[in-house]
Amino acid sequence: MKKKVYRNTPAFIFLAWGTFGLFVFLMMLGLYHLKEPLMVKGYYLMGSVGLISSSFTLAKVIRDNQEDEERYNRVYKALETTKTDDTEV
Repeated sequence: MKKKVYRNTPAFIFLAWGTFGLFVFLMMLGLYHLKEPLMVKGYYLMGSVGLISSSFTLAKVIRDNQEDEERYNRVYKALETTKTDDTEV
């Protein structure tokens, strides 16, 4: 049975999620203590949530495109190898 290999160490994963959580907390704390009307706080909150969610979506799209490109290159090279093998016979 194959053991699953992770690209990132547990410490790096903890660091990534820990800093993300810390800065979301600090942003919410800053919004709470902001001396502006509720409408302005809501606008900043809406913008912050949109920025966070679009960052996750963008990271996923970039990763998926890179993986698709690698997969396409492997398939393309395999097809090229098959074509050259067929023409040699």
